[in-house]
Amino acid sequence: MREQASRRQAAMPIVNAMTVDVEDYFQVQALAEQFPRSIWDKQSARVERNTDHVLALFADHGVKATFFTLGWVAERHRSLIHRIVENGHELASHGYEHIRADQQDRNAFRVDVRRTKRILEDVTGTSVRGYRAATFSIGKANLWAFEVLAEEGYAYSSSIYPIRHDYYGMPDAPRFPFRPLTNTNFLEVPISRIKVAGWNLRGGGGGYFRLLPYACSKWSINRINRRDGEASVFYFHPWEIDPHQPRPERLTLKTRVRHYINLDRMEVRLSQLLRDFCWDRMDRVFVPEPHPTG
Repeated sequence: MREQASRRQAAMPIVNAMTVDVEDYFQVQALAEQFPRSIWDKQSARVERNTDHVLALFADHGVKATFFTLGWVAERHRSLIHRIVENGHELASHGYEHIRADQQDRNAFRVDVRRTKRILEDVTGTSVRGYRAATFSIGKANLWAFEVLAEEGYAYSSSIYPIRHDYYGMPDAPRFPFRPLTNTNFLEVPISRIKVAGWNLRGGGGGYFRLLPYACSKWSINRINRRDGEASVFYFHPWEIDPHQPRPERLTLKTRVRHYINLDRMEVRLSQLLRDFCWDRMDRVFVPEPHPTG
């Protein structure tokens, strides 16, 4: 009987975590020089239309996800935030206005994550348990951020990408969920990567999902599921399914490639990804609801 149960368990597909970083095209790190925060309110917002498109895509495939959302967006698009929650998705924090965590001191970071949590919870009346730092900006120099998050009532973070990158990365961090603090259940859930012949390779989405053939992402997630027996964490942004977004002039070649390559193919690839694997919200994959005691 035990052997049959083990075989049934082994045959069940692993449920992976689908996540969306809710920010507009002009709020990304790569375009910070072209769109300083002082002019954000003067831009033509596309985040609500694009996120609604994502919601429809998820509904078509029966997928629930976690939406890491800027407080700045939530204040200006309250009905969108309601639709995210009403459709059964998890609402989580992405900070207030996409300021990197490693550019804030402890007090400024605390103010930011507390403010954003309050905004998101006030809009929907639901508890916000998750956080993702802008540009995966928690690393060796600011691990104290986990202490602040736990103190402010967050249950988990997904703020480390264990790779080497010019904007972010902590390549020697654990590949899978770990508890960065003692005496607490606070969890860090890194973005997925794979290790092949000593090399750390990206496996969690973002620009590389658009840049490389779809088969690369499918192989990476299959490897994590089948070889490691672990759930994968995938992320993307609503602006990535919007090939008609405005394009500022005088961008470097690297920025043009990173931000705009294959935007017109993203939706088709994403639809295929949703069909090829099982997906759910971060909290249900990694952080079950706490049980009352006593």
